[in-house]
Order: sequence, then C-alpha cells, then structure tokens
Amino acid sequence: MSTHIVLASSSEIRAHLLRQARINFLVEGARVDEGAIKAALLAEGASPRDIADTLAEAKARKVSGKHPGVLVLGCDQVLDFEGKLLSKPESPEAALRQLMDMRGKRHMLLSAAVIYRDGEPLWRHVGQVRMVMRQASDAYLEGYVTRNWESIRHAVGAYKLEEEGVRLFTMIDGSYFNVLGLPMLELINYLGLQGIIEQ
Repeated sequence: MSTHIVLASSSEIRAHLLRQARINFLVEGARVDEGAIKAALLAEGASPRDIADTLAEAKARKVSGKHPGVLVLGCDQVLDFEGKLLSKPESPEAALRQLMDMRGKRHMLLSAAVIYRDGEPLWRHVGQVRMVMRQASDAYLEGYVTRNWESIRHAVGAYKLEEEGVRLFTMIDGSYFNVLGLPMLELINYLGLQGIIEQ
C-alpha cells in the first residue's frame, strides 16, 4: 500500500499513534524556529490556541513544499497555565519549578494538527484538555523529576501522562490522544471522509 501522509514531526509518540491506527506515513521532521515564532506571536498578544495552530501550520507548510501532491501533517502542543505559555523544561530544576507551580491547580493542553497539500492548508483542528494536578509533596516531585528527567525533558509541562506522570493528576477532562499531542479521532474522521483511509 502506498504512503498517503508525511508526518512533519519527529515525535515518537505521534508516530506510534499513527502506526497503532494502521495509518501509512513517512516521517520528515520540520525544521522551523519555534522559539522565534512563539516570541513573535506572544509579542502580538496571540492566544495559546493560536500559537499551537500557527506552529503546527508552519511545520506542515515547510515540509509540504518538498512533497508534491502528498498530505503533510504538522502538529504542535502548548500548555496554557494561568494565561502563561509553558514550554519544555530546560533543566531538572526548571521542571521541578513548573510542577511545583502547577500542583493543586488547573491548566490546559492544546494539541494542534494541520494538514497541507501542495503548499495549501486543507484541514486543521486544535484539541483542548483541561487538567488538574494533585497536591503532591515536594519530596515526591523531586523524586519524580530525578527518576523521569530523560523522558520529561521532551514534554511540555514536564510530565508524560502515559508514564508515571499519571500519578500527578486528580482530573483530566478531554481526549487522552490530545494529551499525547495528536487529535487522533478528528484526524481519522477527516482521512476517512477524504478516502485516504478505509472506513
């Protein structure tokens, strides 16, 4: 069967989700300056939702130019905590500070996906998940970061729900797939309606 999609992301979990759903794809990580894009959008007062959408679109657009006639899927995820955009932690100390700030409080994950073909956007979706962290002790959070640093350093918010990070939460309202960084159900629906996958 021929490949129908190029995933413009080097995220292992997104690739895993597509493989598990038996969706054929190739991976070509998009090289975009996420920091510069985020900084410019924040300076303009853009919302976290718009930032996630813009980053996903930038990745899809960048890779689309190299693959004529092919659907290119760009993705991005941001964390909105009390109106602030949290990023991947730069150090274990930064991860611990983030987790201590968020404990006992609500935050929102926004997972954006955009599909391009031939340099034009065809579809987009931003999934939202509202989450509440439990009041974990300092000792637990310190141990959590020490045990999981190599994994959580790549995660917005300094946790992975599919791993020990699930112990940090008391409430999750939204799709588990959006927590993992890909609005799978909406994507599958679109690909089915387009005849890209069987339904």
